Amino acid sequence: MSTFVLVHGAWHGSWCWKRVRSALSKLGHEVFAPSLTGLADRLHLLSPQIDLETHITDVENLIRAEELEDVVLCGHSYAGAVISGVADRVSDRIGALVYLDAFVLESGQSLHDTFPPGVRDAQLEAARKAGNGWRIPPPPAEAYILTVEDRDWVNRRCTPQPLSTHQQPITLTGAIDRIKNVTFVLADGYSPSLFPQFYEKAKARGWKTIKMACGHDVMLEMPEELTGVLLAASQQAGTSINP
Repeated sequence: MSTFVLVHGAWHGSWCWKRVRSALSKLGHEVFAPSLTGLADRLHLLSPQIDLETHITDVENLIRAEELEDVVLCGHSYAGAVISGVADRVSDRIGALVYLDAFVLESGQSLHDTFPPGVRDAQLEAARKAGNGWRIPPPPAEAYILTVEDRDWVNRRCTPQPLSTHQQPITLTGAIDRIKNVTFVLADGYSPSLFPQFYEKAKARGWKTIKMACGHDVMLEMPEELTGVLLAASQQAGTSINP
């Protein structure tokens, strides 16, 4: 049995992992898919004080409280930054990292540092107009989901994202580099995408890289294939940490 911690991206929640979580659980694996503070079923906690650090702590505390070991830690999109922060703090508990069409930040970078200026400015303007200056409203699912039948469901479920989560720089000590079992999955079935730059970075670092012909929400569009990627990562968990 393997242990998986699946971390959703911006505007999403635990709900987006439903298909993959079910598939892994049916195979007997232990699966955790928390909703981050202020999002989805934790929307009642939404506040201007929530930032990237809050969400890193959410997942770190889950791993510590549940006393998890050899974790396959997967982060989608924004949560690439989250899992990097978590892995840097509890590298001894992580057997594998999977970046799912996700941001891979350097220490001192924020998400906004990696955005094209026009995208960043549009996000700031949307927060100003529709989020009291600190909440980013969800973008329409039509912009990044190819499967038409999923779009209404995603549009209903998405909730605003605290702007600070995209503006706060990440701090990494380098402990994350002890984890050698790292996979980057690029969803290359939609455009424009922010993530090819991180796919190229992953290749340069010698990580395992995979392309999937689908929209951004890989867990919805290709759940069976993603389950296979996670299971492959789990086969190396526990043997991939350098002392």
